[in-house]
Amino acid sequence: MGAGFVAILAVELHFPDASSLKGKRHFVRSARDTLRHRFGASVAEVDHHDLWQRAALTVACVARTAGDADELADGAERWLRGQEWEVALVERFLIDPED
Repeated sequence: MGAGFVAILAVELHFPDASSLKGKRHFVRSARDTLRHRFGASVAEVDHHDLWQRAALTVACVARTAGDADELADGAERWLRGQEWEVALVERFLIDPED
């Protein structure tokens, strides 16, 4: 039985318009909710919790094939880059749980 594939994006975001932690939380919540609903992704804020203009997110997209997982990650990255914040860094990993 195939286990599927997981595409992981490690993303650093910069929010130049955030002037407080409350403002940052608004942007992070928007990103998290949209990535979940649009791409079926699991999203966690993993670093920079006390900085109000930066966030590090890990985004995981699970699919049956490597190509499908890659397509989900491509869409998620494209969406992130098209928003009002700046994408400072993206690292991508594709994991085959059977390896």
